[in-house]
Amino acid sequence: MARNAPKPDAALLTRKPGLPLSWEALLVIILVASLAAGRVLSPVFLSSANISNVLADLTEVALMALPMTLIIVAAEIDLSVASVLGASSALLGVLWHMGLPMPVAMALVLVAGGLAGLFNGLVIVKLNLPSLAVTIGTLALFRGLAYVLLGDQAIADFPPAYTLFGMSDLGGTFIPLPFLIVAACAIVFTIVLQATAFGRSLYAVGANSTAASFSGIDVPKIKLRLFVMSGVMSALAGIVYTLRFTSARGDNGEGFELSVIAAVLFGGVSIFGGRGSMYGVLLSLLIVGVLKNALTLVDVSSETLTVVTGALLLASVLIPNLAARWRTMRDRRALARAA
Repeated sequence: MARNAPKPDAALLTRKPGLPLSWEALLVIILVASLAAGRVLSPVFLSSANISNVLADLTEVALMALPMTLIIVAAEIDLSVASVLGASSALLGVLWHMGLPMPVAMALVLVAGGLAGLFNGLVIVKLNLPSLAVTIGTLALFRGLAYVLLGDQAIADFPPAYTLFGMSDLGGTFIPLPFLIVAACAIVFTIVLQATAFGRSLYAVGANSTAASFSGIDVPKIKLRLFVMSGVMSALAGIVYTLRFTSARGDNGEGFELSVIAAVLFGGVSIFGGRGSMYGVLLSLLIVGVLKNALTLVDVSSETLTVVTGALLLASVLIPNLAARWRTMRDRRALARAA
């Protein structure tokens, strides 16, 4: 480089590869476009009754996506969440038929969900096994337990006071009562991830778990807590699902794990860990809910909806990767010109 040549702009050296807009800003644009498209596809799309349906259908996926966000930020994954939902639904039905009061039965279901998450965490942490492989196994294990508890039967004689909660709206508004649980949990999880030392430690673990350990972070303990948290929230989703549809079945929530992971990754959380925000995930959940509802209103088949979910999952992985490569190449060219 010539002695008097201009120095490269420091901003070019420190700029992180990414999109010209933040991912959250792009999600806002996508959400607005999805709402507009839904209005075009169906005149009833923006009605209060249909908005209530959108929020209600998001409930269980959102409850499982909140802890999944923390887990993926920490560079792990839990594929067993939907199976824990199904097993929790089945267990709730069995406990109710045994004569236990509903509050006691629900408390025991939450404890069982925590134990399921604890089992996942102990196997992963103590045996140093990849969470992907472990939770694929427990996906089948917990779903099998659900069928052991109920088989092909369904239990549907739950107390009206509880099932009414699952199907009612807040004071005649478009907000379903179960969605209030989602809203409260979303506030808590957002604060935990974005504004606490625990949340910062998750980013550190996801970026480099070895460096995080050397800096004094108890990585195994954190991962164990995350999987217990995931088990409890999946059990809560199982309770809400059972009350919303007034039926405990072993196959409840089957296939939901794909929607949960798609929502988290499309929300901007890196599959490799260490990057992402709860704000993006919440926007992504709304987008997924709006798209599925709009397509359902025009009689799109469930198989096509699965294709849409898979496409969102691929897009959430490919788009940030391609954008990062494009930004890196652009910065290199700018540095070369400056030199």
